[in-house]
Amino acid sequence: MDLQADDFYSALSHPMRLRATLLIKQMDELCVCELTHALEQAQPVISRHLAQLKEAGILLARKQGLWVYYRINDALPNWALDVLQITLEGITHSAPYQADFQACCTMPDRPNQACC
Repeated sequence: MDLQADDFYSALSHPMRLRATLLIKQMDELCVCELTHALEQAQPVISRHLAQLKEAGILLARKQGLWVYYRINDALPNWALDVLQITLEGITHSAPYQADFQACCTMPDRPNQACC
């Protein structure tokens, strides 16, 4: 994958895209409904941000029934995967990232999930 650093950082420069990306990284894969719940945003807002991340090559999507699930593109260059991992490790216990994780884990009726 040929990802340019300026495209990577540009895609993550919006706080909502960064929060969504890091939450997906932390949870491995999330559907749009889980992200709208955890990030407290309307579905069209979340979908627009996810589309930008997918277009940049940072996320991959798969459709399962009514749900669209997003995950980190494992074909990202190692430097980009390292940046995401190090960032996640550095912010896991800070606001708003910790609250995003907790909101996702406490979402009632999460699709295809027993628990976090």
